[in-house]
Amino acid sequence: DVTQLEVSASSVAVVDRSTWVHHTLAEWRTFFSSLAGSLQPPGDRDPDPVAAMLANVGRMIAPAMTGMSIGSMIGTLSTTSFGCYDLPLPRDPHGAIRIIGRNVDEFAREWSLEADDVRLWVVVHELATLAVFNVTDIRNHVVALITGFAGAFRPDSEALMHGLTDVDPSSADPMALMQRFVDDPTLLIGAVRSPEQDRIQPLLDAAMTALIGFVDVAVDEVTNRVLGSSSRISEAVRRRRVEESSQRTVVENLLGLRLDREGVAAGRAFVNGVVERGGRDALSRMFTAPHRLPTPAEIAAPGLWLARVEFD
Repeated sequence: DVTQLEVSASSVAVVDRSTWVHHTLAEWRTFFSSLAGSLQPPGDRDPDPVAAMLANVGRMIAPAMTGMSIGSMIGTLSTTSFGCYDLPLPRDPHGAIRIIGRNVDEFAREWSLEADDVRLWVVVHELATLAVFNVTDIRNHVVALITGFAGAFRPDSEALMHGLTDVDPSSADPMALMQRFVDDPTLLIGAVRSPEQDRIQPLLDAAMTALIGFVDVAVDEVTNRVLGSSSRISEAVRRRRVEESSQRTVVENLLGLRLDREGVAAGRAFVNGVVERGGRDALSRMFTAPHRLPTPAEIAAPGLWLARVEFD
C-alpha cells in the first residue's frame, strides 16, 4: 500500500555472521570484479625504472591484496550489519533476505529498545529496499552506475610513490602498515580517481539519494502504522548509519556510494516534497524508467522533477 511496488522476497532467513559474509561476497562479485580489474596496473612499459618496478610489484600483489582487503571489509561489516541492505547495493542473485539476528538484538539492547519492535523495523527496511530493486530497470541502472564507477579507477605509479613517502619506515608495528594496505587497496598501486568517475558520481549520488529517501519515508510510514511510533528506532538506526566504522566508509568510497547525513536528509526532503506537491502516485513515476530518476539539480527542487516527468 505504501510503496505501490511489488514487495516480495524469494526467502527470508536469520543467519550468523559467517553465513552472511559468504553470501555477500558472492552476491557483490560483480562490483568487486569491476573494481579488481581497474586496480590492475597498466601493461605498458614505463620509461622510469623506479615507476616500472613499482608497477611490476603492483601487478604481482595487487590481486591478492585486493582480495584480502575485500574480505576484511566484508568481515567487519558483518559485525554491525542488520541484513542485506544496510548498504543499499543490489545483489545477484536477487530476491533473498538474510538478517543477522545477533546484531539486531545487540543493537536493541545497546539502545534500550524493544527487541521485537527493532526486529520488525529491520524486516520492513529490508523488504522496502528489496521492493525498489524488484524493479528490474532500476536495479540494472544502479548496477551499471556502480560497476562503471568501480571500474574507472586509474593506477598511477607516481601516486603510489607519493603514498609510500607517507609511510613511517621506523614504525615498530609492521602489521599496522600491512593493515593500512588491506583497509584500502587503492593505496597499494596509487589508484586515482578518473574523469569518468567524476562524470558518474553526480548521477549515482542523485539516484541513490532519491532511492534511499524513498525507502526511509516508506519504512517510517509502515512502521508507524504497525508500531504506533517508530521514531526512536528510526533515529537510532540513522545515527548509526552515518557513524559507521572506517571499513564501511572504504566500501562506499571504492564503489562510489556516499551515505552521509546531508545526503540522507536531501533524499527524504525530495520524496516528501514530491508527495506534498503531487501525491504518492506522482512519486511512483520514478520507477517507470531509469531516465525518470531525478537529476542532481532536481534533488534540491522536486517541483522541477515533477514538471519534467509530467511533460514526459
